[in-house]
Amino acid sequence: MQKITTFISFPSGGKEAVEFYVSVFKNSKIDHAMTMPGSDQLLHAAFSLDGQEYMAMDVGGHEGFELTDGISLFVGCADQAEVDYYWEALQRDGGHESQCGWLKDRFGVSWQVIPMRLGELMSDPNQTKAGAVMQAMLKMKKIVVADLEKAYDGA
Repeated sequence: MQKITTFISFPSGGKEAVEFYVSVFKNSKIDHAMTMPGSDQLLHAAFSLDGQEYMAMDVGGHEGFELTDGISLFVGCADQAEVDYYWEALQRDGGHESQCGWLKDRFGVSWQVIPMRLGELMSDPNQTKAGAVMQAMLKMKKIVVADLEKAYDGA
C-alpha cells in the first residue's frame, strides 16, 4: 500500500465515476466497492488507476464536501496520441474542457492532461524559447505538442 492515497468524496455518482475511471485507464481495477443496500450510493471504494491507488465515497448531503478546481488529477502523457485519448475519454458524456490542458469530467473532477514534452520545452535554459512555449500553451485548451514545438522553434 502506498503511503499517501487520494480520497475523492463525490456529492453523488461515486460508483459510476469509479467504474468510468477504471474503464479509461489501462492496468486499473476496483479492489472493493460497497454501496448502501438497495441503492447505488457508494459507501466506500478502493481502486487503482494504472497502479496508483485511490479511495472514494459518496457524501451526498454533507455540507463542505464539494469537488472544486482547487485539486486536480494530473495525467502525464508520453505523446500527442495519449493526450488525445485521455482528453476525449475524460470529457465523454458531459465533461468540459478548460484552459492549458485542464478539463472537468462529468462527475466534477478536474484533470490536467499534459504531454511530458511541455515540461521538456519549458525547462529549456533559453528563456526566450521557454517563454514562447509558455505563451503558446496559455492560448490552448487541449495541449497540442506540434504547436508547442512550432513556438519553440520560432523563438
